[in-house]
Amino acid sequence: MNHLDPTELQRRASGARWIIAVAFLVLAGAFFRAQILQHEKYQLRAESNRLRPVPLPPPRGAILDWKGEVIAENLPGYTVKLIANNADSLRSVLRRLATVVPLDSAGINDIVRRWRGARYQPAVVYGEASFETASRLEEHRALLPGLVLQSEPRRLYPAGKAVAHVVGYVSEVTDAELASNRFPGAQSGSIVGRAGIEREYDDTLRGREGVRYIEVNARGGLVRNEASAASLAPVAGRALHTTIDLDLQRYIDSIWPAGVRGAMVAMTPQGEIRALYSAPSYDPNLFASGISSTDYRNLVTDEANPLINRAINGRYPPASPFKLAIAAMALRRGVVGFETHMPVSCNGGYRLGNRVFKCWKKEGHGSLDLIGAVAKSCDVYFYQLGQRLGLDAIIEGGVLMGFRDRSGVDLPSEQEPIFPADQSYFDKRYGARNWSAPATVLNFAIGQGENTQTLINMVKFYAALAGDGKVRAPFVVRETAEPRQDLGLSPDKLAGLRQALIAVVEEGTARGSRNVNLAIAGKTGTAQNSHGKDHGWFIGFAPAENPTIVIGAIMEAAEHGSSVAPYVAKALSRYVLGPGSPPAPIELQLPVDSAPRDAPAADSGVPMPVALRAAGVSP
Repeated sequence: MNHLDPTELQRRASGARWIIAVAFLVLAGAFFRAQILQHEKYQLRAESNRLRPVPLPPPRGAILDWKGEVIAENLPGYTVKLIANNADSLRSVLRRLATVVPLDSAGINDIVRRWRGARYQPAVVYGEASFETASRLEEHRALLPGLVLQSEPRRLYPAGKAVAHVVGYVSEVTDAELASNRFPGAQSGSIVGRAGIEREYDDTLRGREGVRYIEVNARGGLVRNEASAASLAPVAGRALHTTIDLDLQRYIDSIWPAGVRGAMVAMTPQGEIRALYSAPSYDPNLFASGISSTDYRNLVTDEANPLINRAINGRYPPASPFKLAIAAMALRRGVVGFETHMPVSCNGGYRLGNRVFKCWKKEGHGSLDLIGAVAKSCDVYFYQLGQRLGLDAIIEGGVLMGFRDRSGVDLPSEQEPIFPADQSYFDKRYGARNWSAPATVLNFAIGQGENTQTLINMVKFYAALAGDGKVRAPFVVRETAEPRQDLGLSPDKLAGLRQALIAVVEEGTARGSRNVNLAIAGKTGTAQNSHGKDHGWFIGFAPAENPTIVIGAIMEAAEHGSSVAPYVAKALSRYVLGPGSPPAPIELQLPVDSAPRDAPAADSGVPMPVALRAAGVSP
């Protein structure tokens, strides 16, 4: 029985109507907000569940030499990816895929691991697949749900190993690099530069990735491969015009003696690098195509270390080419002139206390002036010249000329040379009583001792001698604004040193490299090597009176600089005179891969201990 009177019932009914009305208003507001005000947000969420983005790699910018010849370009390639909802389904499809194309269990695990780091991205199976691989997979598409085949640009280096150390190589960015933002803007699967120009100018060459979308069902399975939403086109990287002369680069590779380790650098007096070559080399196309674990293991375990760029990372005693730095220091200070003879004539050695420091020529050179001493590379003359300068002046002069600094070349990972800042270096290294300043001076005077330089740093110095006396940073793309150092020599003194270097080739230690069609100047050198046979140096320039190119080379275990000079002379002739009719290939008996197994590929940077240094080296 209802005990409520009609008035109470009407009041309660009215309250219920208001509650229902408010509820409907709230629901209507929510529907309006979701369907009208936030329509785009929820549509995007729905589309995100239905569509999966697939990155579109941009073509990397081409790398060109100074004449417009192609050093690096792009060719069409293929990538193989899989859309998967979870790791188990991905593994299942990968096992099926392995029955069609080669893929081992380690490869499957690596693919799954990388996919976990980017769950909503397709799993990359092959970053660089051949046309044959792509075709076989397309034929078996029915067995491989979620398969995505995509045409993408692939890097190509037409000159192969001839340009490896200057241009570098590319490969896919790693998870660790993405986490550390080492390559800003890169995403999972992005191709980035690893060495050389490719690494130094990666931000310019890489471009900006695009995206396309593929449709999937509620379980993440592929429904359609065509884009059902607007795609963002990739933006290609910018082309780089370098200072490299591809013809010269290839030529150096063609004449380099097989099995000999070393490097050669060609540079204009203004600092433009025309060639930068290191041996042994490798084929950068192996990396562009996705290097196999076997090939990579062979490269990193090779005792010759082909991945090391000896032109900028190898450190060697500068030997006799450093005598020109000693001569420049002495001329700058007015210690000697070009006609100066030393008090003690060269008879094959120089006595300091109870020790005789030998000259490379056992019978001696007799009395020489500065030009003759450079031409004959007389150690006894430079022992005495070093004594006139003194250790402090040699160290100060070396620092001012840049021998303590990197060359500044616009390539990554350049090694810093070893050169003392002051005499405290020797106290810290050997103990105040365990080294002799006079003996150290004699070693420095002939380019030995606590002084190890990179090839590019020495060529940079000779470029200043061949030019206006200003030391400029070498460059392959971007020039620095101002010269870094000044040798402080007048035009007459620079001309006199160039005349001395001409005499080296015309009548001195490099006379076997004379060319009747081209006047060449240069300096030979033999660097002591405590691990085995001595290394050979030659740095030259041409035309001798008005140089346009400076080329230097270091050949490990070549024993004598005179063995290296003909190769540099040929490269100089090629650049100045052109391909025309070059002379027959050089046939010299250089040691083939003669460095002992325990020797480093390039000097480790640790100077030869005082007790092991025996002055008296070949020119």
